[in-house]
Amino acid sequence: MSTATDEILEKLKTLTLLEASELVKQIEEAFGVSAAAPVGGMMMMGGPAAAAEEVEVQTEFSVILEEVPADKKIAILKEVRAITGLGLKEAKDLVEAAPKAVKEAIAKEAAEEMKKQLEAVGAKIAIK
Repeated sequence: MSTATDEILEKLKTLTLLEASELVKQIEEAFGVSAAAPVGGMMMMGGPAAAAEEVEVQTEFSVILEEVPADKKIAILKEVRAITGLGLKEAKDLVEAAPKAVKEAIAKEAAEEMKKQLEAVGAKIAIK
């Protein structure tokens, strides 16, 4: 460590909580940063390079039935029933209410597989 940083560190050790709080506010204003703890729980202070925020990785996906061609409706209805386990009326209501979620909060692999099954019978699917 350099002499300058050693001196700053020693000075910081002597600050009261109120003084430390004021110092944080002044640093935030002077450098345009935030000392708020991100989701990871670590404090982040720095210049523009440190401003890159963590990207949250999506772990749950929804399979959305976007469009049902009229000539494919029965095949899509059968596939929706097989996938969801819904009764005939509930599955019919779901298919007719498109765009509508077929399944929500599932793993990406399961969502991709479900998309393939529904597209194979003519449905237009989106994963969100």
